[in-house]
Amino acid sequence: MSLPVKLVLVVAAALVDTDGRVLMAQRPEGKALAGLWEFPGGKIEPGERPEETLIRELAEELGIAVKEPCLAPLTFASHAYPYFHLLMPLYICRRWEGVPQSREAQALRWVRPGALRDLPMPPADLPLIPFLIDLLGP
Repeated sequence: MSLPVKLVLVVAAALVDTDGRVLMAQRPEGKALAGLWEFPGGKIEPGERPEETLIRELAEELGIAVKEPCLAPLTFASHAYPYFHLLMPLYICRRWEGVPQSREAQALRWVRPGALRDLPMPPADLPLIPFLIDLLGP
């Protein structure tokens, strides 16, 4: 019988601008997987719903205000890392208030869905790319 695996729940958003580009954030130095590009979001706190987490995280990380009806679930990632298993719902968001700005020393970049494969990303994020290409085009 194997040891129980720690399940880590995080939630992410594909913020889509009017040109159909997706906002990606680069993990800053000093964090696990530093230098890799990921979808903005974060860990779901106890008692929090995924949508509440995203609204909080997007305000903290990017300084934008998102309303819950503007978050549409698209798909999810389920990935086994060596010491935990990551479960990550991905939401699409096309409407928010404010201009996304880096508030946690992370680089930001707007990327066409077809160019997401050119960015070094955490392994859990890679399977999400085809869903974005299907929805938004290359």
